[in-house]
Amino acid sequence: MTEKKIIAVVGATGAQGGGLVRAILNELGSGFTVRALTRDTGSEKAKGLSALGADMVVANLDDVESLKMAFAGCYGAFCLTNFWEHFSPEKELAQAKAMAQAARHAGVRHVVWSTLEDTRRWVPLTDSRMPTLMEKYKVPHFDAKGEADAEFTKAGVPTTFLLTSFYWENLIFFGMGPRKGPNGQLMLSLPMGDKKLPGIAVEDIGKCCFGIFKRGQDFIGKTIGIAGEHLTGQEMAAAMTEALGQTVMYNSVPFEVYRKLGFAGAEDLGSMFQFKHDFNEAFCGARDLALSRSLNPSLQTFEQWLTLNKDRIPLAE
Repeated sequence: MTEKKIIAVVGATGAQGGGLVRAILNELGSGFTVRALTRDTGSEKAKGLSALGADMVVANLDDVESLKMAFAGCYGAFCLTNFWEHFSPEKELAQAKAMAQAARHAGVRHVVWSTLEDTRRWVPLTDSRMPTLMEKYKVPHFDAKGEADAEFTKAGVPTTFLLTSFYWENLIFFGMGPRKGPNGQLMLSLPMGDKKLPGIAVEDIGKCCFGIFKRGQDFIGKTIGIAGEHLTGQEMAAAMTEALGQTVMYNSVPFEVYRKLGFAGAEDLGSMFQFKHDFNEAFCGARDLALSRSLNPSLQTFEQWLTLNKDRIPLAE
């Protein structure tokens, strides 16, 4: 009997990592097994994954030695950072470097690094179209991940660079769902103008990622972008109208207004949407729908996702 290839999954109790853990566990006979990394194996989410059969292991992204131990003996590793936990691009860079070094030390044969574009390649710091944030970023939670790509390359780790898309779950958990306007009308407010927004069900990110691991050599050294659909705000509002059984209007918010909404990360997100809008062809073009479906044949459309999740979307006042 051939020994199964172990995939170490960073952030196993989070959205992307959890999806990958479940994708691996749900496909018996794939030749892969999972080592789920988390800071707290006693959390309810960790216990839930353990009950499904995941091998839960303690690891800390700020401790390279713990990562070396966690990656030891693994064929692959899924690596990511969570900007929204600490709002520090520098911390993301340091954590990415630690993961790259640990993967090299452990001899990991395939890393999938969940990254995003470094927007400064399109909008230099001297460009006044978008404000410079934290002194050296245009979209901090994008730029640091894009900058960190080089850490995996420098470490000589066989890496696939995975570009993800807007989570449709943001409509549930991130306060981006429809809200009632002054006239009582439900409004979906996004600063995307008439441009398309690549989006995906977060569970499908894990399934696509598993598809990348299964095809191994096909994607090492390559950048792969995934999405479930590319939809305009109008198209999203129309789908929500159908699913929710009440009219949802699309409200195209100006970027500068969104940046001034005052919640933590508003400036960052406002500029993120502006980047997706202003460079829409390149952004959508990097996220291939046909490739995404080839990696994950059960890839959901927005309509399918809404059918399953419409009751979870809070319709805030």
